[in-house]
Amino acid sequence: MPLLSPIRGFLVEYALALPPLVLAFDFNPQTLTRNRSVTLTLGSTPATRGGYDFALPTETARVAQGVAVEPESFDLEILLDATDRLNDGEPIATEFGIQPELDTLRSMVEPKTQGPGGLQVLASLGLGGQRAFQRAQCASVLLWVWGRHILPVFLKSIEVTESAHLPNLVPYRATLKLGLQVIEGNNPFYEAEKLQQFIGSGLNTGRTAGAAIGGLF
Repeated sequence: MPLLSPIRGFLVEYALALPPLVLAFDFNPQTLTRNRSVTLTLGSTPATRGGYDFALPTETARVAQGVAVEPESFDLEILLDATDRLNDGEPIATEFGIQPELDTLRSMVEPKTQGPGGLQVLASLGLGGQRAFQRAQCASVLLWVWGRHILPVFLKSIEVTESAHLPNLVPYRATLKLGLQVIEGNNPFYEAEKLQQFIGSGLNTGRTAGAAIGGLF
């Protein structure tokens, strides 16, 4: 699907990594999908039939026992295209197309270990330290940056469709589908996002109440 009115986004690894992993890309905000779900535990839990009765708003917390809110996730489609850089004669694009960007994404989703000086390196390179915790493999924590948002995420999935290649068969244009899982908890990025969400909800309540009152007169 062609991208319409794309905007700029970034994925940045939040770690002392070797090499540092940063990816800039265009994506179509019309196809951005945000997902959050609620899981109802089956059986005789309060959320199911036969649960606690309630009448007042202050009683709803008890009713919601046994209900789990799943972390938010995102699905988006991004475009990597080296056409402009090829037209400008950029040496890396001329020789490698978008392969460096694809390698960066692959490195973001592969397990890491802690190397010398606390640097994170690909586990497959075998450069982890001698201690057990340094050899333990872990996923990369990434920051997804777009517009006013900076969210900590795990990159869950990548699907690459290459659509144009250079004569040496390296791709210079590709569309990628990414799945991102938000890391919710006590970290400054998520807390800032929640504050932004709280302010937005307040603005909407004020606007809605104002419109409702105005409609009465």
